[in-house]
Amino acid sequence: MSDTGAHPRIRSYVLRAGRVGSGQARALAEIGPQFMLPYQPAVLDLDAVFGRASPHILEIGFGMGEGLAEIAAAHPGNDYLGVEVHTPGVGALLKQIGERGLTNVRVIQHDAVEVLTRMLAPASLAGIHIFFPDPWHKKRHHKRRLIQPPLVTLLASRLQPGGYIHLATDWQDYAEQMLAVLSAEPLLVNTVTDYAPRPDTRPLTKFEQRGIRLGHGVWDLLFRRP
Repeated sequence: MSDTGAHPRIRSYVLRAGRVGSGQARALAEIGPQFMLPYQPAVLDLDAVFGRASPHILEIGFGMGEGLAEIAAAHPGNDYLGVEVHTPGVGALLKQIGERGLTNVRVIQHDAVEVLTRMLAPASLAGIHIFFPDPWHKKRHHKRRLIQPPLVTLLASRLQPGGYIHLATDWQDYAEQMLAVLSAEPLLVNTVTDYAPRPDTRPLTKFEQRGIRLGHGVWDLLFRRP
């Protein structure tokens, strides 16, 4: 998506030159051609991409991919599209795909807003996962947070009726912002009052388990498009 207007869109991420391990590099070279989709400004036929008609779940910012791989392995009837900008994470997820023999995952290494805008049709998704996005905890950086009203409107438009959006964060003030922004979106309704218990479908990450041991809170939000 080209930015319009006098000011470029503020991005919610910074590209970091993370080290790509040998296993990740091998996965990028050997598994990537089959499971990675190139960015293109044309709408995907997701049934054709996965070779079947199935519920399609989008995960934005899957990190090193452990959670997405675990979810995909536990729900073989769903198909998962992971979008991530950082190469080590993409390589790590591809490595998991190979080791687990997953066939229901595809990966796009590109800006999620452009993917949503150009590659995903309205009402094409059964669900959207965004787990632990960068909190940009300094107040002057809050404008960089991913969960803002324009993005949530875009996300909601890509959900099918009955589709859901599941967010999680371990920063309370970001959780409060997420709750306010999602609650204000007319296409979405909260499935609970305020924050949801962690669904079994979201596996605990090692980072999250450590935080829980240290007494840190985690907030899940689960909204649905009626």
